[in-house]
Amino acid sequence: MGDTIGEVAYRRIRSHIVNGQLLPDHKLKLDRMREVYGASVTTLREILNRLAVEELVTAEGQRGFRVAGVSGAEFHELAALRILLETHALRTSIAQGDIEWEASVVAAHYKLSVAERDLMAAKQGGVDQWVSCDWGFHHATISACGQPVLMKTHSSIFDRFARYHMLAKNFRGQGVVDDHTALRDLVIGRDAKGAVALLTRHIQSGVAHVMGAGHFD
Repeated sequence: MGDTIGEVAYRRIRSHIVNGQLLPDHKLKLDRMREVYGASVTTLREILNRLAVEELVTAEGQRGFRVAGVSGAEFHELAALRILLETHALRTSIAQGDIEWEASVVAAHYKLSVAERDLMAAKQGGVDQWVSCDWGFHHATISACGQPVLMKTHSSIFDRFARYHMLAKNFRGQGVVDDHTALRDLVIGRDAKGAVALLTRHIQSGVAHVMGAGHFD
């Protein structure tokens, strides 16, 4: 059975917010959205209320909805939450992951490395594809933790964190490529202490990169 119109519209709107196609504080006009996303006004209201719960949209009472704003303070908080959740899940995955998990990490890293190679060669564009592959790799590294509630919460935090990268609109360069390769090797080598330390530095350097772009207070 196919997805409903509402579910398809929800995924598209959410993706457009995370990927920066709908910018922070953008007024979400229901009549215009009905044309773009092919859903009724009633369905769109339900979707926007759902996204407000995820803190990707702000409800303004009778005045409607806006894309959630951004700030340096929120970005730092999201980074801290990502580190807390992801390092815990990473330790657990390294402790209990099997050979299939290892293979999934290697495969996800290969896909990411191709995206990074292409992005480095082009020197522009393609950041949205990189963010998708980056998510795939980091998700793979923690997928053996066996904690579905943690994984769902991490996914939400990761998307909100990634939105800041998309708004910065530039790639971090060779350093992040090297980080990912080293993280793959530490994970496969079952070096939890080294992997957690590298992951923490990796996320913190991402924050410094985005803040350095000068788009946020």
